[in-house]
Amino acid sequence: MQKERLIPLIVACALFMENMDSTVIATSLPAIAADIGTNPLALKVAITSYLLSLAVFIPGSGWMADRFGARTVFATAIGVFMLGSIGCALSSTLTDFVFARILQGMGGAMMMPVGRLVLLRTIDKSALVNAMAWVTVPALLGPVIGPPLGGFITTYFSWHWIFLINIPIGFLGIYLAVRFIDPIRSINPERFDLVGLLLAGLAVAGLAFGLSVAGLNLLPWQLVVGLIVGGAVSGLFYIRHARKTASPVLDFSLLQLPTLRASLGGGFLFRMGIGALPFLLPLLMQLGFGLSPFQSGMVTFASAIGAMGMKTFAARIIRTFGFRPVILFNVFVASASLAACALFTPGTPLLLIMIVLIVGGFFRSLQFTAINTLAYAEVEPPQMSRATTLASVNQQLAISAGVAVGAFAVEATVHFRQGAELTAADFWPAFVVVSLISLSSFWSFYRLPANAGHQISGQKVEAMEGPKAADTAANETTAEVRDHRLG
Repeated sequence: MQKERLIPLIVACALFMENMDSTVIATSLPAIAADIGTNPLALKVAITSYLLSLAVFIPGSGWMADRFGARTVFATAIGVFMLGSIGCALSSTLTDFVFARILQGMGGAMMMPVGRLVLLRTIDKSALVNAMAWVTVPALLGPVIGPPLGGFITTYFSWHWIFLINIPIGFLGIYLAVRFIDPIRSINPERFDLVGLLLAGLAVAGLAFGLSVAGLNLLPWQLVVGLIVGGAVSGLFYIRHARKTASPVLDFSLLQLPTLRASLGGGFLFRMGIGALPFLLPLLMQLGFGLSPFQSGMVTFASAIGAMGMKTFAARIIRTFGFRPVILFNVFVASASLAACALFTPGTPLLLIMIVLIVGGFFRSLQFTAINTLAYAEVEPPQMSRATTLASVNQQLAISAGVAVGAFAVEATVHFRQGAELTAADFWPAFVVVSLISLSSFWSFYRLPANAGHQISGQKVEAMEGPKAADTAANETTAEVRDHRLG
């Protein structure tokens, strides 16, 4: 029991820092934009550059953990993230800020998937749902503390200090990692796919970054088109390359596993919609409703309160109902709560807004816990590094795409009404669009078998329905052996 709680809490220390950083920035965007001489929507480039940096460098994290040891890579990643935080605090232009965020992304790219890999290799599958809940409870303190703390610092001090709070947290994370995490390392690490890393990185960066800056007039249109076309071509070359290499940096053959395929496919659409919320909501509160950063933070942190409240029930709910029913139900509830944000007006009582956010946060968090855990139900121990890499890239791309789509919807609304400044009326179409995107994930999860993820949900095979129940029972002993090998 001590291992099942201590290791998740150590990993959560890094996730706490990363999650708090992202939510602190969200509430401070208008103040940062005013100080460095740009508009708040243009600052989505700083957000997407961080997310894209994650997606570009995450593919190499699994190999690095196998080659140099998870403890060394994890501690180093925290240090790189701290350097990026200092760079953000010292930035005086949008360019400086973007480069500092890219450095942060490099640290986060190693920090998050390697932390997840440590969990998967030290925690038994039968205890994985509880471990995921444990690791996300402290990490969710970041979103709880981030909005009001970022708003308070920005309102009464200076936005530069919101990045410096990462420094003491980072030192604590490095100490705990060196002190308690074993230097997990693969005996025979696979050959590193450098060509694949370059092609995948160019594809991800070109497509996502090119689409995110389209229409902002930050770059010449010829360069934007070149980024998008270059990204698409690189993606085609990577797919061709991956079919010929024995150890591709992004192993798409793992998508043959039904649970992983549904988790990544449906999870991408769900995250794409939900990922726009932390970007859109603070802007609506401040630019649309006229709230201060501190007031905005005190309202938006309600979503994280609901998320934290769910964590104590997650394992019990999934064990009682199973993954598939929980995920299908949550798709509708979470998407509806996102669409409800389109109804917010300057006259909507703040208490009602907070109630909607709390309820939405509860069900969104349950959905993320279920999706994240389900992904590894059928993954064999030797495939864990590749699976965590693929899942991490998928998550970051989804969030980046969500921010880009949300911002584009707002920009399109402003352009359509030929307005000069953002108003509250410019945000409701964006909330409708992203909620529909989240809802579209239903079909991916609907195709799951009734007993999907039973290996880690805690459900008994005899209580399940579906054509694969008998086969599942026959393989139960083998699954238990595999589970113990993870420890």
